[in-house]
Amino acid sequence: GAGADNDLYINQAIVFIEDAIQYRSINHRVDSKSLWLYRWYYSRTWQWILSLTITVILALAFIEEPSSLTVTSDVRYRLPAWNPPCGLTESIELLCFLVFVVDVSVKSYLIGWKEFWKNKWLMAYILTLIVSLTDWIVSLSFFCKESVRIRRILRPFFLLQNSSMMKKTLKSINSTLPEMASVVLLLAVHLSLFTMFAMLLFARTKDNQQDKEWVVYFRNLPESLTSLLVLLTTANNPDVMIPAYSKNRAYSIFFILFTVLGNLFLMNLLTAIIYNQFRGYLLKSVQSSLFRRRLGIRAAFEVLSSLKETPASAQQSCVSVGALLQVLQKAEMDSRCKQAIMRSLKMCSCDQLSAAQFQKLFEELDKDAIKQHPPSPEYQSHFMQKMQFAFGHPYFGYLGNVVALANIISICVVLVMDADKQPSERDDFFLGAINCFFILYYLLEMLLKILAMGLKRYLSYPSNRFDGLLTVILLILEIATFSVYGFPHPGWRPEFMGLLSLWDMVRLVNMLIVFRFLRIIPNMKFMALVVTTLLDLVKNLRAFAGILVVVFYAFAITGIMLFKGAVVPLGNTRYSNFLQEAEKNSKAEFTGSCVHISLFWLSRETLYFKEKKNVISWCSAHFQAEVICRLLYVLSVHLICRWAKIYFVAWWLISSVIWVNLFVALLLENFIHKWDRRCQRESLSDIEYQRTVELMFRDVLEEPTEEELMEKLHQHPHLQLCR
Repeated sequence: GAGADNDLYINQAIVFIEDAIQYRSINHRVDSKSLWLYRWYYSRTWQWILSLTITVILALAFIEEPSSLTVTSDVRYRLPAWNPPCGLTESIELLCFLVFVVDVSVKSYLIGWKEFWKNKWLMAYILTLIVSLTDWIVSLSFFCKESVRIRRILRPFFLLQNSSMMKKTLKSINSTLPEMASVVLLLAVHLSLFTMFAMLLFARTKDNQQDKEWVVYFRNLPESLTSLLVLLTTANNPDVMIPAYSKNRAYSIFFILFTVLGNLFLMNLLTAIIYNQFRGYLLKSVQSSLFRRRLGIRAAFEVLSSLKETPASAQQSCVSVGALLQVLQKAEMDSRCKQAIMRSLKMCSCDQLSAAQFQKLFEELDKDAIKQHPPSPEYQSHFMQKMQFAFGHPYFGYLGNVVALANIISICVVLVMDADKQPSERDDFFLGAINCFFILYYLLEMLLKILAMGLKRYLSYPSNRFDGLLTVILLILEIATFSVYGFPHPGWRPEFMGLLSLWDMVRLVNMLIVFRFLRIIPNMKFMALVVTTLLDLVKNLRAFAGILVVVFYAFAITGIMLFKGAVVPLGNTRYSNFLQEAEKNSKAEFTGSCVHISLFWLSRETLYFKEKKNVISWCSAHFQAEVICRLLYVLSVHLICRWAKIYFVAWWLISSVIWVNLFVALLLENFIHKWDRRCQRESLSDIEYQRTVELMFRDVLEEPTEEELMEKLHQHPHLQLCR
């Protein structure tokens, strides 16, 4: 009947408006049952379950064998890690797979069979689940003793496919690869030519004492290529040139030319190409999002214009105000936007809305979120008014910054004076006394600001919340210190009482005081601009961080499988034979039996062992044990200098070359846009503009035409329009 049709149209409009708010595609089923399922799928409950499931399945790598549940990473002191029994993590994994099966089933049903075959991501989703479940069955059949688990490498895909922004980013990277490949090819030519020059320059001679460069770095073609590739990353600079430079200073010209051409020209040229290709990336993405929003709003208008209550005599399609109010009451949207649209409807004198009026109402979604600070209290007393003026003035804040700077300087002076003293020789009286004075000033400053501004207005500023929270924490720590150790006095000794020693308490207080000094940022215009740019990147470009997590995770899991059993812990009786055989013939293939301690974090650390000399310096700084350093040196000789080079070079290309340059390009685009706009809007003391990436580019976006919108609507696979 007519009532059922009207309910369907209302529900369709609600879903289309919610799609527009979230920039979602409207190409999904629109019958009553599908709409209910669609809203349930995008509800906070299901999305929270899905996000939790993705987090859990990624976190399994930290407790699966090899487990990372150890306090220390030092192989000399580390206790045997707890490894879960067979079936525990597999049961958790099965529950996660069941959630993903439900997820892909609902997605596939909602978009329809025809759209499913066009969606490569969904097909890859199903294929990944099939491979993962097959590998899971194989794992149980071997009682969890299999050496390779393919499904662990596939886990990052679940994070990837759940974010539309990540998919767009990968698509843009894929379109940039041809241009990047040309520069990478030029880098390869650069490396090859200089490798041949190096082998000719540092060829073996009759004098073995003069062949140190040849022995260590340029013994053969693979070693020569590796040495110069590592030099391109500056990881072995200046070690690689020291033997040749000691022999003849003129050899430095070769290394200088290689570094200048490779690092200063080719690597920066790669950054320029990536920036040029990605310069319009955000703009294109936001333009596509704007089209989706306009399409969703127009779809809602079209279905509402089909209601039976719409006058048949109307020459153009129109929507009644009552129907729109009914939709707004049920739609999930920001309360600010909803109230603004309802106010506009109440101010409207007409009962029917045209397509243009309907679209204009929802332009409220595109506006900046404006946060207006509460007013200051009004005091009747003349004295209180003067107090309010004095302590609410910006100069009072500047005075607080000067005091905070003086506090930092005093801490630096004390730290320099006590740097070489033993804990028993250290007198904390002076530092404790000045900390007590400054913390009392911070408390007084906070109370006076609250008096001048009022509590609500004071808390409405993020800088005040940051300042006040640290002041309260400092006050609590100071009271706790006094209650345990008494008030500062000459000869105050850092004796251990309670949870923390006096020195630990003082250090914690000083660290918070240093952190509190960041309060000066809002008072420095250009520094605040840089900080807000970084915060916008963190807040709005989470997709790039997500892909970085995917890259790290995939390489870490791959590293665990490739380098399993490569490190021998102390106490192994076969260690001596291992080391002697390895050092006897550094060219021979050597696998050696060893105890398996490859942890998840270890593979991540191993990503940075790009050069064997650096292994020794890193190891010396962390383990301070020559035997382990020699062990890792042997490991670098036999693994990094052979097939493992492919793994590390791939890591360097993807993470350091491509991804870092991509992030620099996005950072530049975001910063330049903010820099160009910094003078266009006056900074008002009582108003804060909360911007998103979509709003940043709002003034340069092109509005889609009505013909484009209607053409797209008529192509909808599940929606039949009346016109």
